[in-house]
Amino acid sequence: MLARIWALIIKEFLALLKDKASRVVLIGPPFIQLLVFGYAATFDLNQIPYAVYNEDAGAVGRTLVAYFEGSPTFHQTVFISHESQIAPSIDNQKVLLVLHVAPHFTQNILQHQSGQIQVLIDGRNSNTATIALNDVSAIINQFNQDWMAQYGWAAPPALPEIRAWYNPNLISRWFIVPGIVALLTLVVTLLVTGLSVAREREMGTLDQLLVSPLRPLEILLGKALPGFIIGLLEAGLISTLVVVWFHVPFTGSLLALILGIILFLWAAIGLGLMISSLANTQQQGLLGVFLFLVPAVILSGFSTPIANMPEPVQWLTFLNPMRYFLVIVRGVFLEGAGLALLWPQYWPLALLAVASMSTAHWRFRTHMG
Repeated sequence: MLARIWALIIKEFLALLKDKASRVVLIGPPFIQLLVFGYAATFDLNQIPYAVYNEDAGAVGRTLVAYFEGSPTFHQTVFISHESQIAPSIDNQKVLLVLHVAPHFTQNILQHQSGQIQVLIDGRNSNTATIALNDVSAIINQFNQDWMAQYGWAAPPALPEIRAWYNPNLISRWFIVPGIVALLTLVVTLLVTGLSVAREREMGTLDQLLVSPLRPLEILLGKALPGFIIGLLEAGLISTLVVVWFHVPFTGSLLALILGIILFLWAAIGLGLMISSLANTQQQGLLGVFLFLVPAVILSGFSTPIANMPEPVQWLTFLNPMRYFLVIVRGVFLEGAGLALLWPQYWPLALLAVASMSTAHWRFRTHMG
């Protein structure tokens, strides 16, 4: 019996190794996903973009600011000279936080009173905001310890006041749950469209479609529209549950969310049809969906900030439709964003939708015979 089992094992290994597609599946996906996870999945903040609004002309305020300038963790990307510049810097994600030094900070400390430091931080990504606040607290604590040791103070001179915009209590659910709208919509749409053509080919009904009066474009739309309808209903249901069940605030424009869903669905449908047209069986189609889905989620900013990733990986994220839709859905829910504010996300998503659907149509027209 053992000899027969051993012979069957040898046969299976030979079948796997002789088949080129099987060898690629065994080596390619694990290697690609190792690279993606290794470089992209990081919670470290190496270069925190920040701005300083220093209303204090005294030496103590400049000294505190110098502590941040000398830290390798922080990188000043915006110089603020007026209060009106604070909101656009955070809204457009040019900075993660703004350090606001009060006008009489130096005067209060020289009079042996506590000085006020306000930290305004973007709370849309609660995980990133919490990590950044820990680094801010460490620098302010270091300033306080040095000052107390040098001048014999018993109490810390600088008192930080933390204000998190868009998510005042830094509730992680407010950041994660809206992102699930994008994740589940992508999963459902890819599964519906990614298996459609492969199912026809596996069941032997694809040839009947090809010899029917239907043109390739009509077949493409016939395969795409069910996925679009299911994805639209799925996204609408999940978005409703996010507000009603999880009590995440919806502060933006409903029209802005619907437009984002439509563009995202067409981009995902095009990708699903491309995968399905390359697969000979439903199993291969499912593997192709999985192979695309895992890196797409990691490279979208769903859990780890894109700014933390190496620069070559950041460039790769521009090809990921989920990257843009996450900004749209979180902006609509938490930021109160409308069509005008989200325009920088709409046009790349529309380009990806056109590119993916055009490529899927080309596959249908030239490679389905």
